[in-house]
Amino acid sequence: MTDVSALPGATISAEELAVWRVLLRAQVRISRHLHQDLLTEHDLALGSYDVLQHLAEQPDGRLRMNDLAERVLLSRSGLTRLVDRLQRDGLVRRESCTSDARGLFAVLTMQGRDRLHKATATYHRGIREHLLGRLDATEKNQFMALLHKLSEDDQPVALSA
Repeated sequence: MTDVSALPGATISAEELAVWRVLLRAQVRISRHLHQDLLTEHDLALGSYDVLQHLAEQPDGRLRMNDLAERVLLSRSGLTRLVDRLQRDGLVRRESCTSDARGLFAVLTMQGRDRLHKATATYHRGIREHLLGRLDATEKNQFMALLHKLSEDDQPVALSA
């Protein structure tokens, strides 16, 4: 068995690598639970919920596709495929941008708003069950402080779909 922290070029210890792995596992575990709950109860994937939620937070229910991709942490092509599916399901529609012929908006439909409203209780319950309910008030404050410290550069990150 090889200790990867002892390999040439390694710059973190085994303990530091363990911290990283626990962070990744916790994020994946929580996301999988939320995803499964939303699929089972609302036939809505977690990524789709995220898109609908970001659109609903806008006063007019619309965002430019580039802005939406940054917010939901997807590549432009990944978001395009997701919005294609949401449009087929009648949850969003695309609209051209009058000020930029190349620009497109994703727009939340009434059906999308209705699906989001129905799924929100499930989403919130999952967050409470798999994250918030496992922490006391002090731990939540510490956790928030740590997350802010980790995200203080606040640069958008696009992930592939």
